[in-house]
Amino acid sequence: MDANRKTAYLALMDVESRKAYSNLAINHQIIVNRPNSQGFVRELVYGVLESKLTLDYYIDQLLTDGIDSVRLPELTIIRMGIYQLGCMNSVPEYAAVNESVMLAKKYCRGKSGLVNGVLREYLNKKMQLRLPDRADDEVKYLSVKYSYAPWIVEMWLEYYSTDFVEELLRAGNETPPVTVRMNWLKVMKKDLISKLESQGFEVEEGKLCQNALNVRGSGLLDTEMYKLGMFTPQDESSMLVAEKVDPKHGDVVMDVCAAPGGKTTAIGERMNNSGKIIASDIYRRKLDIVDKEAKRLGITNIETRSWDATRVDSSMIYKADRVLVDAPCSGLGVTRRKPEIKYKAFSEDMALLPKKQLAILSASSHYVKPGGRLVYSTCTINPAENEKVTDTFLKKHPEFVKVERTLLLPNVNGTDGFFICVMDRKASIL
Repeated sequence: MDANRKTAYLALMDVESRKAYSNLAINHQIIVNRPNSQGFVRELVYGVLESKLTLDYYIDQLLTDGIDSVRLPELTIIRMGIYQLGCMNSVPEYAAVNESVMLAKKYCRGKSGLVNGVLREYLNKKMQLRLPDRADDEVKYLSVKYSYAPWIVEMWLEYYSTDFVEELLRAGNETPPVTVRMNWLKVMKKDLISKLESQGFEVEEGKLCQNALNVRGSGLLDTEMYKLGMFTPQDESSMLVAEKVDPKHGDVVMDVCAAPGGKTTAIGERMNNSGKIIASDIYRRKLDIVDKEAKRLGITNIETRSWDATRVDSSMIYKADRVLVDAPCSGLGVTRRKPEIKYKAFSEDMALLPKKQLAILSASSHYVKPGGRLVYSTCTINPAENEKVTDTFLKKHPEFVKVERTLLLPNVNGTDGFFICVMDRKASIL
């Protein structure tokens, strides 16, 4: 059995049955199974996840009793097989079919004939398979073509033109560049570029942030440069949040939803280990990741603590020069990196997110000194979680004024989808 496909299958099952994040599932299975082509594994896993609704729409047409007649293990193998046959030109047809049958013999005994039959049926009928009729149901057409839950398509169509939504859906399925944040505490940009290029990496400077580099090449996180803390993988949209916080040397900064710490450490690097950053999160185990990253990067001014961000800490009222609220959100801006987000059902918890976000923002505003800064950010593209939350907050808190509001979009900016709102507290508290 091919170790690459076995690794991809197990990673997909972790995502589907255990609700694991795709990046973590892939990394775990690669460590366990040691495939000889990590690139193939990642391409197959992310491809299947990004195209899941499209694949299922075709599979439903190929099965006599429909897609509901098959269990998840064989359905996952069929998805993998059809994706290889339809989208991976480097894979010979016989290899896609035969290896899928071998997987079925191992992981869903008695179903290898079914898998073989469906894949061969796909080869016979693939030119006849069609998407839903756009004229009959535009939402269904876009949902199936770009493989997004219908409610996401409907929501975006409420706010944007059809052409813009289609561009946004398409961009959310593209493979993002590997972007890293240079650590000013450890290295200068010119030197880091030179070090990376000397080890065979291709490097180009970012477009939004001065310390951003786009890097092409494999094994980046295995380099001594990474281990020594010279850089951190981070999208430019996320880096921009720390830039908008604009911390000064000696400031007291509070990051109230800090884990896993990408923005916290970006702020720390900007402060050159001066002042203090209080990084809090409701889960202590997540803060251990922040502590570990700070140590790798050589940042010594971060103090982590467990705290529920919806509650006001009376000991910190008017104590912070800068407060960052990187709020929990639906994550619709990072589908390029976590395609499983595209299939989230619109749940009661999701409907309540704006209320929770507003509660966190309101509680955190108490910490801002007169003349200080409050920054609200999310990694989603949903006005209910972004503009509406900050508009409501500003209406209820006239002591704050909006400085700027930024919405980054993958189809416009080439970054993850991110919302950033910068608000300053008036100099007088009266």
